[in-house]
Amino acid sequence: MIVATILSIVATAAAPPPNAPIPRDPVALATRLNETDAALESAIDRWKHRAQGRPPRDVTLLALYQQRIYIALTTRPGLAGAALERLPAGRAAHLRDSLFARADLLRLAEPRPLSAFRIAQPPPAGVLLRYYREAERRFGVAWQVLAAINLVESAFGKIRNTSVAGAQGPMQFLPSTWRSYGLGGDVHDPHDAILGAANYLHAAGAPGRYQRALYAYNPSQAYVDGVLHYAHRMRVDPRAFLEYYAWQVFVRTPRGLRRLTGPGL
Repeated sequence: MIVATILSIVATAAAPPPNAPIPRDPVALATRLNETDAALESAIDRWKHRAQGRPPRDVTLLALYQQRIYIALTTRPGLAGAALERLPAGRAAHLRDSLFARADLLRLAEPRPLSAFRIAQPPPAGVLLRYYREAERRFGVAWQVLAAINLVESAFGKIRNTSVAGAQGPMQFLPSTWRSYGLGGDVHDPHDAILGAANYLHAAGAPGRYQRALYAYNPSQAYVDGVLHYAHRMRVDPRAFLEYYAWQVFVRTPRGLRRLTGPGL
């Protein structure tokens, strides 16, 4: 117990501040990202046994720094390629999946004014994981796919707003679709929304045909590919779910990218 507490304090003290600079040199960047990922993995291993509340400060700061690096690399393929060459295989795979997902989904993200976004506290990670697994047992849809949709659609419930098309709730259902597949639940309730999403995906072909089912959910190949990249990463390394959960909300506005949650605001 004492050793774990000391390690937690050390990790927190070593975590980068919210606006820590990101190296532009490929060697320095790869070194920093590798160190950040290693520290984040250790911090998540300490947190995952008690993931019923908010991420601890060391996880929050490390995940934010990782996320900021990923965002920077999404629009700089040359630097991303150079960094990938210098990372260990496992961490390079994590970066590659996440960059592919971000690049796919970036094409769908239209700038919106800040007034269009409402921020809320999401359910604890452990609670969401129970909902995903319940839906997986009932409908056969992999929990990682449901988590990836939850991440893409609402940052696990951190964003509470209606889409331009009129979709609602943490899994973003159109009212007509919810009436057919929502199982009589509340579209804004995370548990009901996750089960409704699994029900809809199952009816559309999952788990045998995820491409088809996800395209029915959102008729965009970029959306399908982005969701599957995130889901693949969480299937290969379940810690990735907690990493993504600890990420902050960044939104595209007419004045550029803005961070709406997390420390330092």
